[in-house]
Amino acid sequence: MLDINTLDFEKSNGLLPAVVQDSTTLQVLMLGYMNREALQRTKETGRVWFFSRSKNRLWEKGETSGNYLNVKEISVDCDQDTLLLQVVPEGPVCHRGTTSCFDEEIRAAGPDFLYQLEAIIRQRAGEDSSVSYTRKLLDRGLDRMAQKVGEEAVEVVISAKNDDLQLLKGEMADLLYHLMVLMYAKGIRLSEVSEVLRQRHKARTSAQ
Repeated sequence: MLDINTLDFEKSNGLLPAVVQDSTTLQVLMLGYMNREALQRTKETGRVWFFSRSKNRLWEKGETSGNYLNVKEISVDCDQDTLLLQVVPEGPVCHRGTTSCFDEEIRAAGPDFLYQLEAIIRQRAGEDSSVSYTRKLLDRGLDRMAQKVGEEAVEVVISAKNDDLQLLKGEMADLLYHLMVLMYAKGIRLSEVSEVLRQRHKARTSAQ
């Protein structure tokens, strides 16, 4: 448990910088500042509160937009003067309507795009099948989805035996997409599969 009394509020005139990170994708969402009372309210309510330096008051993130930040974990750095808040956001975090206050193009090609793709699949699942291939695939049922994963896996194997790397990348992308649609249909989250891999790595590392 985070002990507020161990934190160094004096170093920055009673405020601690608080980095906010998506607990699933690990994307950095924003930076805010907390005084002792804002941090206490955050701990009590489970939602992120900040101290506004411009308005000189406490404010709850989402109080006007409804895009609240639900806290999963709060940690502190080695100097006890900076906070890291891992959260589950309820909608866009930035006032521009974007997921993050930082440039999203920076993360576009990163591994966390798979988590963004997972969110896109969830969104497409609620659309009409006439405009959404994802919805059409889901409507065809589990057997068809599993078959598509198998077909795409075969395409990857065939492409891997050739020298066209661009084609291979495309086939790998097709396989990942169809696998993630199947995961959605089975109610499995990407983070759960990542956790299985992490636990396997941990077990093998411990055995060495």
